[in-house]
Amino acid sequence: MQMRSTRSWFSTLWFRLLAFPMVGGLLLLAAGREIPKPLADHPGNIFLEGEEVTVTVPSGPTTGWQLLDVTGEVLAEPEVRDGRVALGRLPVGFYKLRLKAAPGTNWISLGVLAPLSAATPPSSPIALDVAAAWFYPPEKLEAVASLCALAGVNWVRDRLTWAQMEPQRGQFSVTNQYDAAARAQAEAGLQVLQVLHASPAWANPDRKRFPLDLRDVYRFHREMARRWAGQVRAFEPWNEADIAMFGGHTGSEMASLQKAAYLGLKAGNPDVIACLNVFATHRRAHLEDLQANATWPYFDTFNLHHYEAFEQYPSLYADFRGASAGRPLWVTECALPVKWAGDAQLQEPTDADLSVQAERVAKTFALSLHEGSAATFYFLLPHYVEGQTQFGSVRRDLTPRPAYVALAAVGRWLADARPRGRLRSGPTQQAYLFDAKPDGKRSQVLVAWDTTGESTLTLPVLAEAVVDHFGRRRQFLGSNAPPQRLTLGTAPIFIVLAADAAQTLDLVSPPVAPDRLLGFASPIVLQSLWPEAQVVLNKSAYRLASGKAEHIPVWAYNFGSNQVRGRLQVTAPVGWACALPETVEIAPGGRTQLPLTVNTGDPRGQLVETL
Repeated sequence: MQMRSTRSWFSTLWFRLLAFPMVGGLLLLAAGREIPKPLADHPGNIFLEGEEVTVTVPSGPTTGWQLLDVTGEVLAEPEVRDGRVALGRLPVGFYKLRLKAAPGTNWISLGVLAPLSAATPPSSPIALDVAAAWFYPPEKLEAVASLCALAGVNWVRDRLTWAQMEPQRGQFSVTNQYDAAARAQAEAGLQVLQVLHASPAWANPDRKRFPLDLRDVYRFHREMARRWAGQVRAFEPWNEADIAMFGGHTGSEMASLQKAAYLGLKAGNPDVIACLNVFATHRRAHLEDLQANATWPYFDTFNLHHYEAFEQYPSLYADFRGASAGRPLWVTECALPVKWAGDAQLQEPTDADLSVQAERVAKTFALSLHEGSAATFYFLLPHYVEGQTQFGSVRRDLTPRPAYVALAAVGRWLADARPRGRLRSGPTQQAYLFDAKPDGKRSQVLVAWDTTGESTLTLPVLAEAVVDHFGRRRQFLGSNAPPQRLTLGTAPIFIVLAADAAQTLDLVSPPVAPDRLLGFASPIVLQSLWPEAQVVLNKSAYRLASGKAEHIPVWAYNFGSNQVRGRLQVTAPVGWACALPETVEIAPGGRTQLPLTVNTGDPRGQLVETL
């Protein structure tokens, strides 16, 4: 058992626990995925190009309606017949219907998407946080899943409340909304990631903290992996445990939970993807704590969240890559959201901010994938606010914001994207090249924009197509021979190139993933159970009193099927006095408390110590 510690004149102790597994294959294919088609009633007013667009409007005036495009230009003034407006066949884009006499009141939105030419590849990194089981009643789940599939999304992230699934220890609920959400999303051809946030009260009265007994963690994840085999393909054992909202745990506590959850998941379904319980913060102390506890054999993917400015991505991803042990990075929440304004009931951003939100979607994916993310989950689909911040890509009634149409463009033009590098271009230009499968065929796609305004991008190869961030094909000046000159603005564009275009481009290579660390998953897991009041969160540490003996609550678990015996050893900083039994014996499925006593002695010493 290894513990890192911090120490000052008031003396603080930090823990990191150890254990090592080997992991097998990662990719789980969505068998028989088909090209999605809209449901008959077109939920969310989402149509495919070529369809007749008809939208239901509230009772009231039958004239005075205006159809606007995303720039606010009035395209038509249709009439209402039998409560519906027929708009004909509209090109790809985002649209609004509003009353001319009341332009500031709530509007009706609709979106037209290009039909997918091929089924979304099951290895595509384009993913979306949906939280379907929490946000939508059972009768809406099919519609929600349809919107995700139509957008070209591969993975979706759901939410689970443990206490509702297992109301009493060992007593699991009958079919409920979580089963319905898993089934609806899987039937739509989506790959599902599930995550939980809190303990049942019977497992820990402080529900935001981890269960007191890791056997509860093991059993719950084993049963969920069995219950949803073939539907839920991946699990995050906890959401953002490194912040106070979700328990404020140290890296060593996160390591202990991870090990128990991993062992339980693999016992329930060896093919399930056991993700790392996901980080919320970019805090090196937690990353070092997790690494010191040799957690890498116990996760198939290294998961993180971020909401940082785009220019922070290189340093942020570099730190997380360095702690990933060579496992694939999954970014299961990310966005750069906008504020809502005006009517507190609608919580709608201004038109200008809706435009900014849409422009940021492709930038978020391009930058994240360039930095090495194997799956990037945009946050998020539903209408959702925190304070004045609006995150949602769709409104409460599932009708789109411009960001949803922008997401569908990413799903099409960055399908199965793999980074090739950053183009050396003008000082204000950003351009990232990917191997991808737009229209189902292997191509290379350059995502490009200017950070400050308008500029000209000159390419030594010819573009096959240019598509804006809403998926609308742009007119561009072709030529018989290079160079190709394209106008860039702050809104990103997708430039489709030949599959071998990288050979002629001046590229800065994408960051390289570290070598994969090897190890095996031991069934023996160690856990410290310090009270939250003694956690020093920003240092991922525990506080100890100086100059007196402290009794550290440590438990040893045996998640194997055989009785185990072993010797115990503690290595402490110079001057510390530690006492620990020399041997331990644990029954299969059992746990035993290890009476560890520590006296730090003279309070002078290093700020950070390791036990």
